[in-house]
Amino acid sequence: MKTHSNSLAAEFEIENLLGLDLVRASEAAALNTFKWIGKGDKNAADAAATDAIRGMLNLMDMCGECTIGEGIKDEAPGIFLGEKLGTWRPGAPAVSIAVDPIDGTTLTSKGLPGAVSVIAAAETPSPEQRSLAAVPSVYMEKLAVGPRIKEGTGSIRMDAPVEQNLELIALKLAKRVRDLVVCLLDRPRHAELIKEIRRTGASIRMIGDGDIAGAIAPSMPDSGVDVYMGIGGSPEAVLAAAAIKCLGGEILARIWPRDDEERAALKQAGYDEARIAAVHDSEQMAKGDSIVFVATGITNSALLDGVRVDGTTARTHSVVMRSRSRTIRYVTTYHDLTRKTIHLHSEGGKRISDP
Repeated sequence: MKTHSNSLAAEFEIENLLGLDLVRASEAAALNTFKWIGKGDKNAADAAATDAIRGMLNLMDMCGECTIGEGIKDEAPGIFLGEKLGTWRPGAPAVSIAVDPIDGTTLTSKGLPGAVSVIAAAETPSPEQRSLAAVPSVYMEKLAVGPRIKEGTGSIRMDAPVEQNLELIALKLAKRVRDLVVCLLDRPRHAELIKEIRRTGASIRMIGDGDIAGAIAPSMPDSGVDVYMGIGGSPEAVLAAAAIKCLGGEILARIWPRDDEERAALKQAGYDEARIAAVHDSEQMAKGDSIVFVATGITNSALLDGVRVDGTTARTHSVVMRSRSRTIRYVTTYHDLTRKTIHLHSEGGKRISDP
């Protein structure tokens, strides 16, 4: 009979192995994307990352299913909802997967900082069950904060005025509102939000892309960001929720239909006004305590260094987070490109990396 301690040991072993395999997959995506950095073709970069990440995930001993992937917003080649990943060997663990081969395709194509390859995964009781939410909209409104804001009395609210939320955040951080740093995407849709933030005196750090890293930043030590606000991608909200669960912070998000056509499509899919207006927290988007989040830098960012190539040696910088232990590990890997193998799905096998 399996003891409780043996069961826990098995769970930790699966999480450790899962984390290592996911890092290899995100590293492969970053390495296969390197040749497209600054080349002005974001779809080619996205396709290269997707090809490598799919090829590596399909080698993993798991019954994996993509809960939320990419390709919805920009019709780029992607790993899509419901796609089966892994070996699907009888007895292999069931895993719910969310993936964004490149968070920051435009950043990659322009050679700008902030692009990362991201995967989140969680073991589930069976392949039919999901731990990572499938959100049918393109965009969600988001409000993300760190652990110190989540703890104690009083909490942020999606419907609260910006000034009220910032006052609460400042109080919990023992800061003045004017000393807070608010991160958000630099988009025309945020014009009114920017005015509201500036009326409070808080500072704004606008980012051109990289929605996941932006939402994670308030939960990361020494990020210099106190809160993330605004409208961004729905897949990115789920991936950020997985990381934030590992970090002890909080993210609130709700569906943001772009227009009447999308609202009608959501209603046809069974989302009435109440479901559209519902606010989801990190636990609802990333359920349970067996979540693993990994990211590998493609270009340099505050979170991770990008891929560096020196002759026949490439260096990647990754982070691995686990919700059960709230452990954050940084992994620096040196790859000998004369021997390095990247398994590409499109080629049905493997090839030697040649960035």
